[in-house]
Amino acid sequence: MMDMSPVGGKEGQSPPNSKKTSKKPKCMYVISTFTVIGIIFIPVGLASLFSSEKVEEAVFRYDDTCLPSSNADNAVAYIKSATTNKTCTHKWTSRNDKQLWNKASEGDTSNCNPEDKTKGNAPIVPCGLIAWSLFNDTYKFSMNNKDLTVNKKNIAWSSDRGSKFGPDVYPKNFQSGELIGGGKLDESIPLSEQEDLIVWMRTAALPTFRKLYGKIEADLEANSEIDIVIQNNYNTYEFGGKKNLVLSTTTWIGGKNPFLGMAYLVVGGLSLFCAIGFILLYVIKPRPLGDPSYLSWNRNPGILK
Repeated sequence: MMDMSPVGGKEGQSPPNSKKTSKKPKCMYVISTFTVIGIIFIPVGLASLFSSEKVEEAVFRYDDTCLPSSNADNAVAYIKSATTNKTCTHKWTSRNDKQLWNKASEGDTSNCNPEDKTKGNAPIVPCGLIAWSLFNDTYKFSMNNKDLTVNKKNIAWSSDRGSKFGPDVYPKNFQSGELIGGGKLDESIPLSEQEDLIVWMRTAALPTFRKLYGKIEADLEANSEIDIVIQNNYNTYEFGGKKNLVLSTTTWIGGKNPFLGMAYLVVGGLSLFCAIGFILLYVIKPRPLGDPSYLSWNRNPGILK
């Protein structure tokens, strides 16, 4: 005969599944998590959007038209080159990261074809089509008949300079073939200091992208006229690409980037929506967790007979 005595030990003690020992519903932790995410993400998204709107930009296409004069704002100007329809899968992968960092591996040109070696079988450093297609347009800026200095230091990510491009790796046999792809490199300067190359080697995921060219750190008064002289070297006509010059200010979030703020708002909004939905579900149709009446043998007493 089956023993039907209560589970739990001594008489008078509540069984483990009684209401007295029920814990806080786990749904409250889920609601709290979604609520905290929403409360944090929505203000961050709004702050990001407002900061992005404060960025002043002037974008000029110059590969097919004359470049007009620009009106400067009273802030540091960041100069960027914007290119369209430049990337392709083959160029994304045509590089050797080990060669860029380690001097002992400068002879390793695997994954760099066709820009891997010279006709004399000497290794090209840096090898690959990405480095070979280095952007080489130049810009000269002046205001009130005075040249504006463009600072090209610290335009690359510090993580790239410190961990991807070796301080003892120098260019060799670069752009020495019959077909010149883009800019040339100073063979007396290590790759870790060639920031134009470092910026260019961080390939973009989309066919339309921007690359930081330099910074004008002089104080520019509002409505000042800046004269720009462009040396149009980079050939985008072969693949139908477009080139733009972008003069931009920055904020704490960087340049103009409304996507980041919108992403925070969407995630925060969805989190709050889920939190409210769970709260309504818990209030309208609650489930008393820990209630023994939900146990199978209490819902179907006949199974114990």
